[in-house]
Amino acid sequence: MELKVLLTGHNRRIAADISDHLKNDRGCFAVSCPPTKSALFETVPSELPNVIIICLGDETKETVKAFDVLRECTRLGAATLIVVANDSDRATFINHTRLERVFFLARPVSLFALYDKLNEIEEQLEHEKEWGRNLLTEWINPVSIDYTRKHILVVDDDPEQLSQIKEHLKEFYEVTLVASGRNIVKYLQRYHVDLILLDYLMPDMDGPQALALLRANSDYKNIPVIFLTGVSEKETVIKTLVELKPEGYVLKPTGKSDLVAKIIDVLG
Repeated sequence: MELKVLLTGHNRRIAADISDHLKNDRGCFAVSCPPTKSALFETVPSELPNVIIICLGDETKETVKAFDVLRECTRLGAATLIVVANDSDRATFINHTRLERVFFLARPVSLFALYDKLNEIEEQLEHEKEWGRNLLTEWINPVSIDYTRKHILVVDDDPEQLSQIKEHLKEFYEVTLVASGRNIVKYLQRYHVDLILLDYLMPDMDGPQALALLRANSDYKNIPVIFLTGVSEKETVIKTLVELKPEGYVLKPTGKSDLVAKIIDVLG
């Protein structure tokens, strides 16, 4: 099968070299992404790569932490994380990352070792396809969704806002984060959610457009939706309440008590 590989990281020369080899030697579909939190959060859920290769270069604590966003992005699809690093960058990465599982590939890069791992991934995916099961996702992310708790999908283009909301809610709910309105249906095709917290203003597809799409779909029209909105948008949001009938709104920045109280009001 043809693997989709996403390459990112500050060592652009190595990333470009690996990308060329993957395309020419193996016929892989390779895409590139800047090594920033916002770019990764937007690109990974939309591309759904099988493999993410991070090419490190002169890393710091701050640059390494940008990759932590992949903990949530990989929940949208099966992805193996491979980190290309020298000894110094590897040590910096290990000391500061919150990623749960990666495979390190030393520099200079051994294409033989990389291709051997890609062969293993291809065999795993072919096996899952044959048996109609998605075992690889659980292998990558051992923290599976707890279906005994309510599951909330949070949609916002601001990674910091997403992280803050998850901190507010993770004690009480199972929380999944996505960075674009266009990724909502893609996620709902895979997982059940009990409520959606939806940012009102987003590029590409804003909150009202996403809600209208949900309301027009018989499979998703009954999912409760709460808007996340700034004070300046309050009057516009009230008009939307009348037209699309979401379950309400919460003003940003959201306090923990207000947010949880509103969710309890909707879900019980």
